[in-house]
Amino acid sequence: MQLTRVMTSVAALATTAFLGSAALAQEFTLRLQSHYAPETTSGKLAQQFIDDVQVMSQDRVKIEMFWSSSVVKSVEGFDAAASGILDGEMHGGAYQTGKNPAFQFVGDIMGGYDTPWQQYAWLYNGGKEVANELYNQYGMELIGWWIYGQESLASTKPLAGPEDLKDWKFRSPPGLETEIFANLGAKPIVMDFTEIFTALETGIIDGADASGLANNVGLGLYDIATAATYPGFHSMPSDHLTINKNVWDGLPEDIQRIIDVAMQKLAFQTALTFEVANNEAAAMLREQGVTLYEWSAEDRAIFRKAAQDSWQVWADKTPEARALVDSHVAFLNKLGLISN
Repeated sequence: MQLTRVMTSVAALATTAFLGSAALAQEFTLRLQSHYAPETTSGKLAQQFIDDVQVMSQDRVKIEMFWSSSVVKSVEGFDAAASGILDGEMHGGAYQTGKNPAFQFVGDIMGGYDTPWQQYAWLYNGGKEVANELYNQYGMELIGWWIYGQESLASTKPLAGPEDLKDWKFRSPPGLETEIFANLGAKPIVMDFTEIFTALETGIIDGADASGLANNVGLGLYDIATAATYPGFHSMPSDHLTINKNVWDGLPEDIQRIIDVAMQKLAFQTALTFEVANNEAAAMLREQGVTLYEWSAEDRAIFRKAAQDSWQVWADKTPEARALVDSHVAFLNKLGLISN
């Protein structure tokens, strides 16, 4: 009788172990899309993220990445993931401002934080929960950001401070940025990214908001432009990883933790990589005679105040926008970057 009980217990333990092993061996495939090409710096960093997830999960998670927005347009990636065409996407929240103006404040906060580390600090000190109140309404979960740093303005005229923005004609993306710069006396002209070089060359514009300093060098902007703002101060867009909420909620907790940790590593490596690349570009441009203007804390505060005024206008558009703006303002006050 005692032997029977022992054999029964052993069988039960073996069954439990088998079921546990089967659960552990379960595989998950995530279909993601990115607007980056795999050979770009950001693309290579994303490939490391994919490898980290696969190694840490012992190949239980397979990530199938569709590069260069090869499934749908970048602006459509969010909806494609929400509807199940994809499982997730690595674009940016600013693409979704037409859906809800609140996405501006998870995509490009404009004049908010000075460094990626400050912006990450908001995300991991309560901001992510506020942001996911927005994302979850659209069937998506925000996993994290990867931020390449402040963008730099390129100019054929001096840009030593806010006074030089008066009547300065420059290429601007649409939306909040045009409002902020117009309020400071500039003349933003919305045009496609691909038109910047020709517009600078022909004098249609005096400068451009394109990308970070190293990327602007790659675009050839400083073959024409003789000045730049560096470090930048006006725009620090955040690329995000979002996953369909049902898909995310269906993943085991350990897999969720692995993806979250790999995403935080990607965030760290992205900021670190571009910090080096931008400083190398700055040294090269100085040698070539390009003037790099570092705005004072007082001048950056003038821009931040103009941006903050525009935030409040946008915040009144939806309750979600108001919640995010209030969260950012409270955190920026905590950091001493603005004061009421």
